[in-house]
Amino acid sequence: MTAKTTKAFAPASIGNVSLGFDLLGAALQPIDGTQLGDWVEVTDASAFSLSVDGNFADRLPPGIENNIVTKCYTFFQNKLTSIHKAQLNVKVHLHKALPIGSGLGSSASSIVAAFYALNEHAGKAFSEDALLTMMGELEGQISGSVHYDNVAPSYIGGLVLMTGQASPIAAKLPCFDNWYWVVCYSGITVSTAEARRLLPKQYALSDTLDFGRQLSVFVHCLYTQNETLAAKMMTDVIAEQHRKVLLPRFDDAREACMSNNALAFGISGSGPTVFAIARELDEAKTMQAWLEKEYIQNSDGFSHICQLDDKGTTLIS
Repeated sequence: MTAKTTKAFAPASIGNVSLGFDLLGAALQPIDGTQLGDWVEVTDASAFSLSVDGNFADRLPPGIENNIVTKCYTFFQNKLTSIHKAQLNVKVHLHKALPIGSGLGSSASSIVAAFYALNEHAGKAFSEDALLTMMGELEGQISGSVHYDNVAPSYIGGLVLMTGQASPIAAKLPCFDNWYWVVCYSGITVSTAEARRLLPKQYALSDTLDFGRQLSVFVHCLYTQNETLAAKMMTDVIAEQHRKVLLPRFDDAREACMSNNALAFGISGSGPTVFAIARELDEAKTMQAWLEKEYIQNSDGFSHICQLDDKGTTLIS
């Protein structure tokens, strides 16, 4: 009898999206069809084991017990027991295609793909919100705090707003179909936990008012399709000024992209990946060419021209 196998792909994502610190996230799909994300395969087996491959598999912490997918498996098994369902007898394989500490939601992609595959294999034992809660908790173990701005878009797709509620945890927003999202990973590593430690413990009232105003106006513009005003709102008053010191040539990259008609430019998550938004494909290609030549630091770096991945996590046959 052939062993049952379930395989799930979870796309890369942009956390914060500049103006929405911990509250906005966007799932990415390169326009050339490249799979930018991780996938996890769950197969019936007599005993648990984890295998790993992919371009960045050798950058993961040594030891199966230290792999986030093993932690997802253990967490999921305990949750099954808590709702009086039988545990799974499976082995797991992780294909690690995203670089660690890249600002592309690398840990989130592995977590989301793992939980999605495990849940499908278990006959959808948990609801979307219950699964998202698990994803956020595991992501918090890595970054130092629970946040959903990578796991939620990677899971449900598109541009996503975190609600701060137990249900729904996240709400998908409309966006602009003509936007091209140019992402460039420089090749260096930035720790999410370290990037969070750089942030002030308190902010000026003027900054918090700007943050709330920008996010509110931006969401309004999405629903009214006011592209020009939406783009003007995409500035980061919370994290960028503190984190850009970790990103060599960040200011140069911003200037180059904005001078080539970028609608917005910012740090993807904690960095070092940056993103620029273009209205025209030719402009996106010009930005990408500059970033590939000037922003990438080593052979690990890469860039993609993307649009939003509206599907989120999917099963792979």
